[in-house]
Parts: sequence; C-alpha cells; structure tokens
Amino acid sequence: MDTGTHIAMGAALAGLSTLDPAVQNDPTLFNAILVGTIVGSHAPDFDTVLKLKNNATYIRHHRGITHSIPAVIIWGVLIATIIHMFTPQISFWHLWGWTFAAVIIHVLVDIFNAYGTQAYRPFTNKWVAHGFINTFDPYIFTLHLAGIGAWILGAHPGYTFLVIYAVILLYYIKRYMDKKEIVNKIHDHFPDVEKIATSPTLKQNYWRVAITTPSKFYVGVVENGHIDIVDEFHKVALPDSDVMDIAISDKNVSAFLSFSPVYRWEINEFEDYTEVRFIDLRYRSRGYYPFVAVVQIDPDKNVVSSYTGWIFSEHKLQNKLYVGDNPI
Repeated sequence: MDTGTHIAMGAALAGLSTLDPAVQNDPTLFNAILVGTIVGSHAPDFDTVLKLKNNATYIRHHRGITHSIPAVIIWGVLIATIIHMFTPQISFWHLWGWTFAAVIIHVLVDIFNAYGTQAYRPFTNKWVAHGFINTFDPYIFTLHLAGIGAWILGAHPGYTFLVIYAVILLYYIKRYMDKKEIVNKIHDHFPDVEKIATSPTLKQNYWRVAITTPSKFYVGVVENGHIDIVDEFHKVALPDSDVMDIAISDKNVSAFLSFSPVYRWEINEFEDYTEVRFIDLRYRSRGYYPFVAVVQIDPDKNVVSSYTGWIFSEHKLQNKLYVGDNPI
C-alpha cells in the first residue's frame, strides 16, 4: 500500500488496542503503542532510502528483505525495545504485540497488490503479488480517515475500527471474487494460458491484465467484466548473443529481470550504438508501458548508458540516457 494508508493503519491499530484491558488502564502504554504501531506500520518501507543510491538498487531490494519473515520479527522487537527504553514502566509484551501486529499487517496488505513482496524469504525469493487491491485504494484509505475522524469527535476507537476492519475484510473478499471472475473469463478465452497478471486501478470496474501463453503475450483491460485485448506480442526467447549477454549483465537490466515476471524485449540498431530494451507488460497506461530497462552498447561492446525505472514518455527516457552533455 501507499505510505499514507500504512500510517493510517498504524493509527487504526492503536485505536483497536483500546479494547485490550491492559491498554485501557494505562495511558502511558497506549501512547507507547500509538508510536509503535505508527512506526511499525511503516518500518518495512524504510528501504525506500535505497532510491538515494540508484533505481537499480531500489528495484532489486524494495519490498525484499525488509518484508521477509526474519525482518518482520526483527522490526517488531527492535521498535518495541527502543520505545520501551524510554518507558520502562509499561508492559513490554503488550507494546511488542501491537507493534508486531502493525508490521505483519503492513507486509500482509502489500502482497495483495500488483507490485507484491518477497514475503516468504528466506524460504523462497519468489515475488508474491495477488493483484486484486490497488497500491492506493481510495475506499480503504477513506474508511481509515473516517475512523480517525470519528475517534477525534469522541467515538470509541476500539469499536469504531473493529467495525471498519470488518467492512474492509468484506471488501477484500469482494475484490478477490472480482479477480477470480476475471481469471475465469480469461481461461475461457485462452485455454492455453500459462500466467495471468492482474493490476487493479483506482476505478473499481477497470483492471489491467497481462496474459502469457506458450507463444504470445496479450495485454488487455477489463471494464465492467468485458475483456478487451489491446496489444499482443510474440513470445521470443532471449537470443544467445554477445550484445544480449552484456545487456542482462548490466545492473539496471539485472534488477529489472529480478523483479518483472512478464516482459518483452527488443534490440534496435543505431549508427553509434545498439539499444536493448526490456518492457514490463503489466502496467500499460494510456498506450505506454512505463516500467522499462534500457541499455545502450557501443560497437566495442561497452555499456555507455543504461536505466531502469518508471518513465511515462520516450522524451523523458532519452533524457535519462544522456551521457555527459550529449545523448547517446
């Protein structure tokens, strides 16, 4: 989920903690839990700082080790221990329990969007992305804001958020059923489907889909239950060539390939360089595929420029691929 929703969930958990008798009778414990749940609900995303290094490092590691099983345990203990150092008189176990819950819920809700996480590390590095909740879901965010608003106006936070989370649970079930219906329809149209990547959007009735068959990739949209294929590409294996070997060894391309499960590639020859481009097919928007990795290789087989990340126009992409003061 987005940062705002994660933080709102942390506040909501603090509200729920007021149903705990130990918290009801100890304002200091409640305040400590409030800090713990808000920090814990955001802690796994502290790896966002990797963006300061470069996109390749960020893409390879974001939602990776920081969302893993060992990290979830460490985050809960670390945050609770630090807070407890300043409030040693409170119950550590109650503080840790609610903080730990905040971290777990952060990772749990992240696996339901299209980006996903490596939540099952160290047992597997596979990306888990169920793809039926948008990274920012306005309904979930609005429900949290409504609960916080009611709390401020005097409503009991525990019962308020108990009701809100019951509604959100039903909403998750509804979105799961929506995705299941889409998947079933795709299987009816493409009986040889190998993979289906679904990406919900801000609109409840509008989804993006990327379909893999043995011979082709299909990119489409689903609106009001109707599937519309907007692009299709032949599925072609990576060639065994020096240029491709150099390309996939580049740090930006390597990071892209470690993350993207559905992509196509192309090689374009120019006067002064060869460009190898990898294009993720899951996020088509307004006729453009914004998540890419590009590497440009000169005739001497040297990488002269490369990039991976989210780019929403060819002009901006070429600006990213400048070397020195001149474009390649």
